[in-house]
This record gives sequence, structure tokens and C-alpha cells, in this order.
Amino acid sequence: MLFRTLLRVLRQRWHRYKYRFVPWIALNLSQNRRTLRYVPEHSKDKIIPDEDVLGTLLKVFQALFIRDFGRQTDILALLPEAVKSKYQDLLVTHHQRTEQPRCNVQQQKIYKPGEVLFNTLGFSISRETSSLISAGKGVFVTRGFVPKGAVVSMYPGTVYQKHEPIFFQSIGNPFIFRCLDGMLIDGNDKGISKVVYRSCNGRDQFGPFKMSDCTWLTSEVQNPLAVGQYVNNCSNDKEANVCYQEFDVPELFPLELKQYLPNIMYSRDTQRSASLRTVISRCDAWSLWHSGTSSQEKSFSPTTTQLSTDLTVSVYLLNYSFGLRDLFSVNFSGLPVVEICLPFEI
Repeated sequence: MLFRTLLRVLRQRWHRYKYRFVPWIALNLSQNRRTLRYVPEHSKDKIIPDEDVLGTLLKVFQALFIRDFGRQTDILALLPEAVKSKYQDLLVTHHQRTEQPRCNVQQQKIYKPGEVLFNTLGFSISRETSSLISAGKGVFVTRGFVPKGAVVSMYPGTVYQKHEPIFFQSIGNPFIFRCLDGMLIDGNDKGISKVVYRSCNGRDQFGPFKMSDCTWLTSEVQNPLAVGQYVNNCSNDKEANVCYQEFDVPELFPLELKQYLPNIMYSRDTQRSASLRTVISRCDAWSLWHSGTSSQEKSFSPTTTQLSTDLTVSVYLLNYSFGLRDLFSVNFSGLPVVEICLPFEI
């Protein structure tokens, strides 16, 4: 009896670990050809133009800013008059669309972030228990319609350059994502990773202006897109329906909207702007998507629509695939800190 229990525990650990074991990955790539996506070089790893990604993020962040308008007094006081006028106009348009009176802003109905996402992009997502066995949490499309090429989530976390220390954060951490350029994103919302992110967030705050969002570390997430680290890998049973795309935040990104960016650079003196990883839909999908998260697979299931990503190869395996109901993805890199999220890039 004890032997069977021990064997079962070892088998479960192996199923969770094998997706990060390079020899096993190399021997089993042929079984997942349908999830492979070849990326010859970094510049060609674009499903949609960066301009479209930026437009989507600005649209969602501005809607979130209007939602929190009553709590943005300190920030509004420091913004140029032209910018304040723009938000005042957006607020009026919002009230007309929702048929709410303009007066008593603090008494207006406060929409939840998921509702803001639905009203802005036409769909909402959430973390739920994965449909995959022993896969932990996953990401599901719970409402609305997601068109092909839409940005469905963001991969949050601290961004490390290749030379920066991440050894202790990587121990037992399945949420470290290696990018095509060798940079690493630590999307773990617990332990040392959580402490490091909060520390960097407080370090970079400029008066009332926050340079990043840290609510993704809590149960009260302010940016509903910041759940990309919980998108599971595809499998033989669940094909990919989403993939990762890298995106560098432009230097002229609106200062007042940076409070919704779920990424921050580990080094403050870095000359590079924050690097984001967005999850892009590869096919049309209707409401209720699900994806699982764990250190093994991620997926979406068809009753709700699942997202899964394709594999792409260019120095490192990066991209993932999400299935129609569950989100599936697999991430590969030669380092022990590799996270498994979407399909491989090869």
C-alpha cells in the first residue's frame, strides 16, 4: 500500500515536471506537430502589428481609468489641461452610453474590472480550476466572443535581463518565462518573487504615479488581462488556440495609464522600456473559455471556449497554444527556470 502511494506521488510529480525536462520535450516534439509555429527571427514573431496591441491596451486601460475616475484626483491634478479634457470627454461619453447621470461621480455604479473588459473588448476571462488533471488553475473565457487576432491576456511579472540574478526566485518556480531575446519574466505571485515585484513597484513610484500594477499579486486584480501566466500548455487532446507575442512598451506610453501595466524591470537604471508578453487569439471563440495552470499543461475547454497556443522556435521555445475550451501552452528553454505556459516555439 505504501509502495503504491509512493509510486502515485512520483508519477504525479513526473507528469508535472516532464514539460520542463529538455530531453523529454525533444523526444516528444513529433507528437505535437500541429501545435508548432516556426519563428525564424525575433522581428517576425508578430501575429498582429504592435500598433494593434498598443491600441488594445490603451483602450482597456483608458476604460479602467474612467472606472476609477473618482480615485484619480491626485493624478488628474498633475496632468496637462489637454489630457484632463480628454478624460473629461471620455467620462461624458461613458455616462451617455451607460445612461448614468454626470453628477455625483462617487455615487455612480462601479463596474468590476471583468465587466469593464467585456464592455470594452466584448469578452471577459477569469481564473478557474483547470479541466486538466492535476493542472491547478487555468484561464477561461467566461463571457462574450473573442475574434481571431484579439489580445486576450498579458503575462505579468518582474522582467530580468540575461545578466541579472534570478536563481533564488527560480527555485520551485514554474512561472518563469524566457523570451526570444533571452530576457526572463517571473510571473509567480507568491514567495520571493512577490516580494521582489512589490519592492520594485514601490521603488519606481513617482509621487502619485505608479509605474506598474501590483494588484495581480492579490485576489482583487485591477487589470483583468493580467492572468497570462495561468494559461496552460496545449496537449495531444487539447490543441492550441492562442499564442504569445512580445511587445515593448513605448517610451511615450501615457504616464497616468502605467498603473495598469503588470510588468516592471528588475533594474531601475536599465535603458530598455518594459517588455510585455501578450496572448493573442488564433481563432474565433465564443463565451466560456477555460485554461489551466500548473507547472505542466495549460488549456481551455469547449463548453466555455478554451485558449491554447502554438509552438514557435527561435533560439528558445516560447509560444503556447490554447484549446477551444481550455487554454493550453508550453514554454521551453534550456534553463531550469523555464515555465510551461504555451506551446513551444521551434
